[in-house]
Amino acid sequence: MSLTLADLMVILVEPSVTQQKIVTKYLNNLNIHRITAVSSGGEALAMMNEFVPDLVISTLYLPDMTGTDLVHSMRESEQSKDTAFMLISSETRFRYLDPIRQAGAIAILPKPFSQDSLRIALGTTLEYLDPQSLNLGDYDPESLHVLLVDDSGFARKHLRKTLTDMGLELFTEACNGKEAIELIDNNFFDLIVTDYNMPEMDGEALVNHVRANSSQSSIPIVMVTSEENENRLAAIQQAGVSAICDKPFEAGNIRTLLQQLFTEN
Repeated sequence: MSLTLADLMVILVEPSVTQQKIVTKYLNNLNIHRITAVSSGGEALAMMNEFVPDLVISTLYLPDMTGTDLVHSMRESEQSKDTAFMLISSETRFRYLDPIRQAGAIAILPKPFSQDSLRIALGTTLEYLDPQSLNLGDYDPESLHVLLVDDSGFARKHLRKTLTDMGLELFTEACNGKEAIELIDNNFFDLIVTDYNMPEMDGEALVNHVRANSSQSSIPIVMVTSEENENRLAAIQQAGVSAICDKPFEAGNIRTLLQQLFTEN
């Protein structure tokens, strides 16, 4: 049987009693009732030592740490490293939100948010927790060799888990475009999934090199990025990227993109 919203166990991390009530009401309206509300990151981490929730929903600013600290602590714990994380915050500045995107957040919702936007984010959570297998036509997902390129170890782990859950098994990882080029020159890959903002060589330079100077110039390249600059995104598309996905990304979107890329080729 498929996982439903009613099956979810949620830890809600919110110091404001009023905000706790609002989020809890919205969750209840969506048939989610197994909710444990705490006021601090420390309480949430202690709770996760007792049981592993399906989803942690947190605000950014907590009395003892930030939501960034909380999700990083979760990702470093063997018990909660794969637990879905959702941020609800009025913060809009890139430098504060990007570390949470890189850590593999399922969604980032603004305050105030609507019940409908929460419902959509929870749908993404279900897809993450109970993913559908890839259908790649003549291609066998288990035999595809994927190169993951991202300077964030958390982001690579999140991508790898998502793709593994879809049936992919063969992965090689690189921390930036320079490392990726060395690997591409000496190995054959079926797919590259890369970030844009990386040290030494960014995603755009990597795409340009693959398309112009590599023996694998036609390989599908999916860029998963938190980049918001329209001019930069346009330059990436002109460089020949096959598809662009936003961070936080929806597992369903990645699956659909891959199916389109491999069934059209």
